[in-house]
Amino acid sequence: MQGKKILVVDDEAHITGVLSLKLENAGFDVTTASDGEEALELVEQSLPDMVITDLQMPYVSGIELATQLSASERTARIPVLMLTARGYSLSAEDLAATNIKDVLSKPFSPRHVLARVQELLDEASKDQTGDQADAA
Repeated sequence: MQGKKILVVDDEAHITGVLSLKLENAGFDVTTASDGEEALELVEQSLPDMVITDLQMPYVSGIELATQLSASERTARIPVLMLTARGYSLSAEDLAATNIKDVLSKPFSPRHVLARVQELLDEASKDQTGDQADAA
């Protein structure tokens, strides 16, 4: 997982700070954005291996961000980990229309987020390897 690029998107600076520190200490290359609009710009500049995003943000919500990522062939395979305030849930349609792989409620354990990131990146890596084998 060393050097994998993670984009952390949240309008609460303390959340991006805590997650960035935990992920960087685990060897990830972390970029942060404070809203979905900024995240879309950063994705275009430097294609991340994964996006961790808050659901409720100004300008472009986490769902809108995930939907736009899924709609582009270039970014459709980027796994998304969604963070939500306790009590918010996503519909089956939202999940089916995006590449959201898991949803975690706030407050969360940074250790648990790190574990899920590693699991989801492992799964994404296996999926891509399988796709390459299917194409051969």
